[in-house]
Order: sequence, then structure tokens, then C-alpha cells
Amino acid sequence: MTGPIIYVMGPSGAGKDSVLDRARTMLSIDAPIAFAHRYITRPADIGGENHVALSRAEFALRRAHGLFAFHWQAHGNDYGIGREIDAWRAAGLAVVVSGSREHYEKIVGSDPGLHPVLITAAADTLRQRLAARGRENAVSAANRLARSDAYTVKDSRLVTIVNDGALDAAAETFVKLLATLRYSHGARRRA
Repeated sequence: MTGPIIYVMGPSGAGKDSVLDRARTMLSIDAPIAFAHRYITRPADIGGENHVALSRAEFALRRAHGLFAFHWQAHGNDYGIGREIDAWRAAGLAVVVSGSREHYEKIVGSDPGLHPVLITAAADTLRQRLAARGRENAVSAANRLARSDAYTVKDSRLVTIVNDGALDAAAETFVKLLATLRYSHGARRRA
């Protein structure tokens, strides 16, 4: 049975990485779920998410050799999800990836095992979080905020998690969703 892909996306500052990190700690160690790292052309020491930092040349080489299952550009960086997720899915694992809303529009419908999840927050919350993380200057933060409303995900299966309150509440919602998707995906494959 091929495992599903849980494709998480949302605007900058929504707390996607925080929700995913917290959800990982809430899952049983033997839960058949793998969280994919993103490969990004951004230095690893900038802060924020745990990612694999690549130079632009390294990224281009990997992309040219088909080593990314997904890849896109945003905020002046290249982002990719490695092909290793194919092996994880083939082993029956559910795979969680942190993607892009713009990229999702290009792949929607390409895989029946792809399940979209939008993590979002109110505009004021996004603004405060972007300022607090200090990863970008004021102009870059303003550009990220402008993008927050630029993409609407149109997929009847979309699940939205609002991360405006306690982090544990959003993470628990995500963990429950993972259990539901794993069960429904497995039941559908066996039928």
C-alpha cells in the first residue's frame, strides 16, 4: 500500500513549522509517519525551520538529476522535497511535507494520495510573528504579508487549521487529522 502525502502549506508567519515540530513530539514513536525535510537555498543558521541548506549550484544539480519530488521558488530561494519520499510512501508510511500554496496549484490532481492542509492565522498574528522571528527585513516581511492573501487553495479536500491560539491545540488538530487520513487512505486502498 502506498502511503499518503499530507501537503502542508500556508502563509509566512502562520506557524507551520511550529505546528509540525510540536505534532512530531505528540506522535507515538511507532506511528507510520515520516516528516520530510525541505532543501532550501538559504543558510542553515538563519533560524526558523530545520532544513537542508544547499547552494544554488547544488540545488540546480539535484533538480537536473531528478532528485526532487517537488520543487519551487519563493521569497528569492529555491525549495525542494527530496525523492526519498517515494521510498517512504512505497514502504507504507504517511509522508508530511511542508510545501507552497502556489506550487500546490500546479500539482493538484496529480496524485490521489495527496491531501492538502492549510495552516493559517489572522493577519495581525502573521505580522507579529514575522517581526518577532527577525529572519527578513521590513520590506521582505511586507512582501510575505502581501502574499498571504495572494493564493486561495481550491480543493474540496482542503483541511484548514487556524493557528491563532495555543500551539498545542493546533498541533493536536493536526495529529488527529493524520490519524484520520492514514485510516481513510488505508481503508480506501484495501477496498
